[in-house]
Amino acid sequence: MSVLTSPRGKVEVVHCRRTESQDIYCIKNLIRKFTQKLFGNLNIIYLLEKANLAITLHNDQEEIMAQATFLDYPNWNIATQDDWVSVFRELDSDIPCTPLNTLFMHLFVAVEEYSVGCCKEIIRTVFKAVPDLHFVFLIVPSCMSLGSTLITAFSQVGCVPSLTNDEDFAVHVCHRQNHYPQLHIRKARVEDHDDLMPIFLHHDTILKETYGEYFLAELIEAQDEENHAVVCEVEGVAVGFMSVCSQVNLQLLHKCFDLGPFHGLCIPHQDDILEPPQEFSIHESSDSKLENISEESQKIVKEPQEAVSLETRESIQRKGAEATVEEALSPVVSENTSEVEDSEKLSQVSSMVYMGYYTSHRSSLSLSLPEDTSSFRPVYRGASTAFCIQLFFIDKKYEARSLDFMNFVFHLFHDKDFCIISVPHLTPEFVLIQSFVKVVPFNNCTLDQDLYIFHRAGLLKTIKIRLATLSDTPGVEKLVSTLMPSKSILEDLKQYNEARRDPDGTPLQVFVAEVAEQVVGIAVIRNEMDIEYIRSHYNIEDFIYFNHHQREEHGHLYHFVLNPIFRHYTKFFLKEILRLGYKSCLYYPVYPQVKESKVQSPKAHSLTSALHYLVPVRPRRQIVYPLEKLGINAPSKEVSKDTLSYALNHTNRKLSLEPKITINAKIVVVGASNVGISFLETLVFWSLENPQVTKVMPGRTLCLIVDPVLIRNP
Repeated sequence: MSVLTSPRGKVEVVHCRRTESQDIYCIKNLIRKFTQKLFGNLNIIYLLEKANLAITLHNDQEEIMAQATFLDYPNWNIATQDDWVSVFRELDSDIPCTPLNTLFMHLFVAVEEYSVGCCKEIIRTVFKAVPDLHFVFLIVPSCMSLGSTLITAFSQVGCVPSLTNDEDFAVHVCHRQNHYPQLHIRKARVEDHDDLMPIFLHHDTILKETYGEYFLAELIEAQDEENHAVVCEVEGVAVGFMSVCSQVNLQLLHKCFDLGPFHGLCIPHQDDILEPPQEFSIHESSDSKLENISEESQKIVKEPQEAVSLETRESIQRKGAEATVEEALSPVVSENTSEVEDSEKLSQVSSMVYMGYYTSHRSSLSLSLPEDTSSFRPVYRGASTAFCIQLFFIDKKYEARSLDFMNFVFHLFHDKDFCIISVPHLTPEFVLIQSFVKVVPFNNCTLDQDLYIFHRAGLLKTIKIRLATLSDTPGVEKLVSTLMPSKSILEDLKQYNEARRDPDGTPLQVFVAEVAEQVVGIAVIRNEMDIEYIRSHYNIEDFIYFNHHQREEHGHLYHFVLNPIFRHYTKFFLKEILRLGYKSCLYYPVYPQVKESKVQSPKAHSLTSALHYLVPVRPRRQIVYPLEKLGINAPSKEVSKDTLSYALNHTNRKLSLEPKITINAKIVVVGASNVGISFLETLVFWSLENPQVTKVMPGRTLCLIVDPVLIRNP
């Protein structure tokens, strides 16, 4: 909510939300001739279908005050959507624009009286909604001025020619630091206490009641080399706090969580026991066993450490979405170093590291074998390479910049590669841990907390998504070597490099994610050939206007593998697949397990760690057609054919920047009746249009973790 004042002194309270289809009529009414000269004659419905982000401002009476639409490629045909980066880098080398940090404004309309205030509010909201965004570009004909509104936010950086005619276009840019800048992070000082306590007490009073009124001041004063306290500040005022400690109880974590993909948060050691003795009979559980990791040599940045002090071995954990109080866990041995370096930092590298790879533990290609009945746990004898967050809170206005803390705290622990945080099971998912990887607990875990991990290399912004080449084969082989579908992935890569399509003619595309010239992810897609069947059997039009998408714009996701260190870039990877592949929609089916076989149907693809970022699509109830009686009047075979049923998951351009929240609530369903199954189905497919959900989380996709429990009668 913001308050806008017009030049005549009129005041309007405005609210910001995602643009909805019912806004189209009002948007059209706000378009003027000047708007058409700046942005061209636009089909608003089509534009919103292909937009990555569309923002609407409305007042208390629900009247539309302004709207802006943003895409990840430029308008006016000054560059192709898959190759615009080189054009803009030639334009101004001082602007390090990349697909990760750049969006383009394709439309802006506003009520004229409040247009300046609306423009600034929308720009601020966009930078707040997309933390990695640093530049918003605006392209207009060079003969046009921006007018009195847009000129307040954009400045010209040059001109570029059109690809289709002789006209030149002016390029204007808007920088993050002028609207919603990154936070300044520094070491905490005792005098920050008065600024921090009101924010802290807004979320939790337990620590004050337990440790006294000056708990934070004592925490800041008691720092040492193993304990640090840092704050973020805005205009000289502390607005957030983080306490970190290198004392971590790894023995407890090894007993409770599957840390295999991270080598137990320890440095690899020659005496590590990673495999059970031969007399053990081990069965892998699809819920608790992640793939083992391939080890390789890498380099790690050594950065200066500032010594500070703090003595806190435990903290009480009760926090809401903006703040978390984290319990320190206690030290133990282990170190897994897995780092990919910025090109600027390569001169400072030393040490040996390795990188673990795995797909999601909820893999659709997981084994259907008995659960783990062995008590074997790997033993790691290396030194610890993790530190923990003990206490964290931040003002709600700045929570979107929570990740700004991480670069600073990693500098304090130059010999640590992992940051961990544990929170109680029912703690709402706050912004900071959305960039962390949630660790899978063992079946016998008794710890009443969830563990999240973040790797130092996750701070790198040099990730690049591109089409695969033949030279990527060795890197992909290393990436997928320990995965069950590795053979299928490598065959698809070979087929793509040889022919760009399957033997039956289906177009095939393979994309790789690259950091510091190392392959850290791969995705395989094909054109969706059964789109008529999908449209007739699933409610995909709950998410898209089908008629505004070309047949070749529907893609079928077959494989998706991404190093867990970079899991928080999954949405960016999917967004780049859509942009580079000229797709607007992706579909991913999950087939039922075949009970006679140890693995799923061969039609099931390797399941992707991206499943969390896809949305489930509700199946349609089908008419049973008497095909023989209908004869020539029967529906087409594409609609009526019998095929193995599957659960359909989907994403599209509109969802690529849509926030998705995990609700950490356990729901116990007693009884295996049709009513119980219907109840679970209703939760999974809960509509965003439901007014109760919309009030709680406007414009956010709802994901529920359901934990059904079987109760036997005595």
